[in-house]
Amino acid sequence: MSTCIIAWVYGSVQGVGFRYSTQQEARRRGLNGYARNLDDGSVEVAVCGDAEQVAALVSWLKAGGPHSARVDKVVSEPHRPGRPFSRFDIRG
Repeated sequence: MSTCIIAWVYGSVQGVGFRYSTQQEARRRGLNGYARNLDDGSVEVAVCGDAEQVAALVSWLKAGGPHSARVDKVVSEPHRPGRPFSRFDIRG
């Protein structure tokens, strides 16, 4: 079953390779979407794919993501993108 979520990751998550590591982890799991830095210092992650793999990626985010990051909080909710994602991208 396919599902989509959007998550906001707070903590020390910019300038530490967080988006790149999230992209690698998502691609490894066969997921599509994006990760992008937000002006408030958080990272937004939108992801679609197999429900179990999406849940596993959210768990990875909540566990702290890459070793260089410090995740204080992850907030996620269901997401309905305007158009399907064809791969997992890094955005500005």
